[in-house]
Amino acid sequence: MLNVLTHQTRPGSQILSFAGYQPDRVVTNDELAAVLDTDDEWIRSRVGIQERRIAGPSEDVLDLAVEAGRRALAGSGLAADQIDLVIVATCSAESPMPGQAPRVASRLGITSPGAFDINAACAGFCYSLGIADGLVRSGAATNVLVIGAEKMSQWTDAHDRTTAIIFADGAGAAVVSGADAPAIGPTAWGSAGDLADKLVIATRHSSIVQDGQAVFRWATQAVAPVALEACRRAGVDPADLVLVAPHQANLRIIRSIAKAIGASQALVAEDIVRSGNTSAASVPLAVSRMMEQHPFPSGAPALLVGFGAGLAFAAQVVLLP
Repeated sequence: MLNVLTHQTRPGSQILSFAGYQPDRVVTNDELAAVLDTDDEWIRSRVGIQERRIAGPSEDVLDLAVEAGRRALAGSGLAADQIDLVIVATCSAESPMPGQAPRVASRLGITSPGAFDINAACAGFCYSLGIADGLVRSGAATNVLVIGAEKMSQWTDAHDRTTAIIFADGAGAAVVSGADAPAIGPTAWGSAGDLADKLVIATRHSSIVQDGQAVFRWATQAVAPVALEACRRAGVDPADLVLVAPHQANLRIIRSIAKAIGASQALVAEDIVRSGNTSAASVPLAVSRMMEQHPFPSGAPALLVGFGAGLAFAAQVVLLP
């Protein structure tokens, strides 16, 4: 009989901290209009973006992930040697191996943790958070650093108006630890693989191609029921939410989701206006920014919703740190 368990099971898990990191370079709509057949009004009316952050050639996904992880670790009150698992969600790494997570851990001084990447594209952070919650509660991990990091610009055709105006770079992170009561609700997740061809990078030499109208129609119809299911599983009335943080894909989609779920008292994260679509980084980046701007009480319920390529989706209610 195996007798090698070193961790205790926990009745719940909690988020100790959120943090975000973005590159310094700001690219405005007017800058894009100088090289694309578009203008500021066209971009704002269709996707809601005013500007986005783009990483330079010397800054890669690993750099973005490390900095977001460093900030989340500092905010958690934990030391590096207390982290025993690192998860990095990304779909934009420069190469398929080695993974980002082991190298992030090494650069942060986290010694010999479990470490792996997942690719659920824009839903990646919410998927990773659900995995971290389960592993902490099961006793397989004690403290988990969860990071969503993307350099989408390196997979975007700068001359394709349908994608170049949307995608951007950044990273967001959270630290998950055990709790005496659940502070991360059950994850509602799934996928619509029959629509996977609507948002793709076809080969290692390709750029992002998106059927924007098809993705828009799917997201405005399919995502709100998932968000409501996450609230139901957590036992939280949407009217009691203080924050709704959907994936920052499109301002019209974000507002449609918030309206459909009836979160009448909640603030809605609209980080896309200044950050663009940062895929797996967008949800933690948006939460981090909202927490900086608004004094949410500790323990207040927030809804996180990720959705994107795959078409994969995931949502959970969390209590804010």
